[in-house]
Amino acid sequence: MFDEDERFVTGGFIGEDEEIEYGLRPRTLDDYIGQEKVKNNLKIYMQAALDRREALDHVLLYGPPGLGKTTLAGIIANELGVNIRITSGPAIEKAGDLAAILTNLSEHDILFIDEIHRMSRTVEEILYPAMEDYALDIIIGKGPSAKSIRIDLPKFTLIGATTRAGLLTAPLRDRFGVISRLELYGIEELKEIVKRSAGILDVEIDDEGAAEIASRSRGTPRIANRFLKRVRDFAQVKYDSKITYKVASEALKSMEVDELGLDVIDSRMIRTMIENFGGGPVGLDTLAATIDEDANTIQDVYEPYLLQIGFISRTPRGRIATKLAYDHFEIPYLEN
Repeated sequence: MFDEDERFVTGGFIGEDEEIEYGLRPRTLDDYIGQEKVKNNLKIYMQAALDRREALDHVLLYGPPGLGKTTLAGIIANELGVNIRITSGPAIEKAGDLAAILTNLSEHDILFIDEIHRMSRTVEEILYPAMEDYALDIIIGKGPSAKSIRIDLPKFTLIGATTRAGLLTAPLRDRFGVISRLELYGIEELKEIVKRSAGILDVEIDDEGAAEIASRSRGTPRIANRFLKRVRDFAQVKYDSKITYKVASEALKSMEVDELGLDVIDSRMIRTMIENFGGGPVGLDTLAATIDEDANTIQDVYEPYLLQIGFISRTPRGRIATKLAYDHFEIPYLEN
């Protein structure tokens, strides 16, 4: 099985991203590029909350990894002038862990829970009264002597982030007042992000160089910034430190990322569908077993971009490789 943390084109967070993203993350909505519909709605909701001097309604952000959900949560806290506490679903193992976090929040603070779909059901049930009534119901003791006490909480805002909104239970999802989907970015938006990041990193880059990085970044700002850092190394060592189309193209080719942003794992998946299964349809579990990969990883990590560019399609019978995929890999297409 291939380690997702080793892929340059993964939208998920890998070790080197912490250094890259820390200095590049925008701090205000005006600096945040893309996601215009989400931004415009959030501006209205935040201004209304500020005018009423209330906590912002609970917010659910969902979409593929690397699109800026954590960044957006930080911006919301900054725009509202409140503190933010950041954690993740898997990190909250017991109800007591969540209770400790909630009781340490101040009025109107933000609690950001990444991968909220991975929270245990026991912990999740503690959230229901906390989100709805700003209270914690704690059971003390066991058996007949057990009693329930209610602890009042400050009025806070929960921001949940997930790549798989469908895995959230209905009771949890219904308690979010604002539900926003983050979409994959267009090339022009990614080009703006690359140029902004290059300016912060003090890297000289021209429009063609920025466009080349953007076009191979799979609609994901995190990947674009990761590529920018790597291409900067090529420009510094092999050229005159300026990133041009030629520099970006050669660097990304050396990293085995093709002109559409596909890497060797994407190629193996598409070629397996074509060569082993005649282009499909092939079931998700069968495909996962054939390429020795986890089915959830295929569904959450590989497929979204391949679906967006039209290389595969989902049918009731399974996945199908399209004519576009055949043409890209220069394989003769025989219509079934």
